[in-house]
Amino acid sequence: MRLTSENAKIYVAGHRGMVGNAIWEHLSDAGYTNLVGRTSDELDLRDPHATRDFFAAEQPDFVVLAAARVGGILANDRYPADFIDDNLAIQQSVIRAAHNTGVDRLVFLGSTCIYPKHAPQPMPEDSLLTGPLEPTNQWYAVAKIAGHKLCEAFHRQHGDDMLTLMPTNLYGPGDDFDLETSHVLPALLRKAHAAKGTAPEGGDAPVTLWGSGTPKREFLYVEDLADAVRFVLEAPEEELRDAAPDGMLNVGVGEDLSINDLMALIQDVVGHEGPVEHDESKPDGTPRKLVDTSRMDALGWTAQTALRNGIEKTYDWYREQEALNVAR
Repeated sequence: MRLTSENAKIYVAGHRGMVGNAIWEHLSDAGYTNLVGRTSDELDLRDPHATRDFFAAEQPDFVVLAAARVGGILANDRYPADFIDDNLAIQQSVIRAAHNTGVDRLVFLGSTCIYPKHAPQPMPEDSLLTGPLEPTNQWYAVAKIAGHKLCEAFHRQHGDDMLTLMPTNLYGPGDDFDLETSHVLPALLRKAHAAKGTAPEGGDAPVTLWGSGTPKREFLYVEDLADAVRFVLEAPEEELRDAAPDGMLNVGVGEDLSINDLMALIQDVVGHEGPVEHDESKPDGTPRKLVDTSRMDALGWTAQTALRNGIEKTYDWYREQEALNVAR
C-alpha cells in the first residue's frame, strides 16, 4: 500500500547513519512528520525479541530498512564474520517484525555489490545470482542478497508489500572518512585534503591509490537516494510490480568513471596538485559496476545531482566537521 498521508508513521531503521539520516531529513522536508527512529544503543536490531517488542509497541505503517554494517574493501576483508552475521541478523529481525505487524510497505536498501563480479554492463536486476561474486565483499553481498530474497519470499507467500532498492556506490554528508573502514570516494577526499601542503620539500604530498586505478565506478549522491526512497514509498504498488515483478529496483545515475578519473576530479575540487601513486599490491575489486536503471527510468525517477556538485557538497561538509573537531 502506497504512502499517501503525511501523518503515516514511518520507521527509518538506521536513521543516524549517512543513508538513514538523509532519508529522515528528506521525508521531514517533504512534510512527513510522524517519523520514528531508535539509535543502536536504544534498540539492537540484531535482537529479534527486542525488535519484535519495538514493532508491537510502535505499530509503524511504513518501514525503511537502512540499518546495516557497512564498509570498504579493507573492512570487508578484515571482518567477514561481522559483515555477514550482523547484516543477516538485522534484516531477519526487521523484515519478520514488519510482516508480523502488517506494515503497509517496507523498503529494504541493498547494494549493487550483490551482482556477479563479471556481470553484464550495465548490470540489470535479473543478473543476480548468475555468476560468482567479488571475493573482497562477498560476505556483505551474500547478506544483502538474502535480505532481498526474504522480502521477495514474504511477498510471494503472504502478499507483503516489500521492495528492495539496490543503490550504486553512495557518498555525501555524513559519510565515513575513516581510512580503515571507508569507501573509495571519501577515502580519496580525505587523502587529498590531508596531502595539501605537507610535502617535505613544500607543496602537496602524493596520494596513493589502491590497485591500478582503472576499475570503473558509479557514484550516487545520498540525497538522491533519499529522494528515490520517498518516490518508491509513494508509488502505486501495481506500477512498482509492473516495473519490477521481483520487487527489486536499481538506483543509480547511469554513468561511471575510472578511479583514476575520480581522483583527478577530487584533486580539482580539493585543490591538490601533488602526484598520484598506485599501490598495485592492493586489490582492484570488481572491474566495473554500472547499474541498469531502466526500471526506475520507466517509473519516472532519475538522479539529479551531478558528481562534481555532490563532491563539492561532501567536501564542504567534511571541512566543517574537521573545523568542529579542532574547536573541541
